[in-house]
Amino acid sequence: MNQFAGFSPEAFAFLKGLAANNEADWFKPRKAIYEAEIKAPLAALVADLVEGAQERGLPFTGDPARSVFRIYRDIRFSHDKRPYKTAASAALTRKGSKQDPGALYVHAEPGACFLGCGFWHAEPRLLDAWRKEMVQRPARFLAVVRALEKAGLEVTGGEIRKRLPRGFEDQSSSKIAPYLLWNSFVVYRKLKDRELQSPDLPDKVLGFGEACRPLLDYGWALVGASGGSAPRRRKRA
Repeated sequence: MNQFAGFSPEAFAFLKGLAANNEADWFKPRKAIYEAEIKAPLAALVADLVEGAQERGLPFTGDPARSVFRIYRDIRFSHDKRPYKTAASAALTRKGSKQDPGALYVHAEPGACFLGCGFWHAEPRLLDAWRKEMVQRPARFLAVVRALEKAGLEVTGGEIRKRLPRGFEDQSSSKIAPYLLWNSFVVYRKLKDRELQSPDLPDKVLGFGEACRPLLDYGWALVGASGGSAPRRRKRA
């Protein structure tokens, strides 16, 4: 793995400038900076991550065309008409599609860089299978939580329901009751900007992915048991 050399200070300066001037008149004259300092390094990072995942036996793959998120926001149905995202990001999954359940995610944003791993906004069939599995074998999921905690990680739930979902009301006093309110099962690790400017970033990302395997393996087993996730309306990423 030797393609990714780290994001440059110019990349972070560009993202800061874009956050303050989120409009086409600012972006278009500087598009070459975006291409050279953000898009190209992201592509190199993805290539190194795919190669490194294979070497480590991690079931992640991807390519720059599918794994890197577009800088352009989809504003067709949004009240927020700012045209550009102010962060650079990419995700690897088992099949390489960003919609495939169970992702390893890298987020570069000045002052708010992080890694993410897990199942964000699980599709209904997977979420139902997940909840039923937790009810039937609560100790198994709690063992996953403990394994992550032992690695210094905490699984979080995204949007939290106020009430237990239908069919699970009798679980209000169980140990897994709080987790039944979740629609996501994700682990995050904050990074400093300088960590994304280091060529060591691929190793750090893959090490994080390895630490998250208890959660990934738990969810991937349920993807098969649930018959896969329901189709999602394709969005431009």
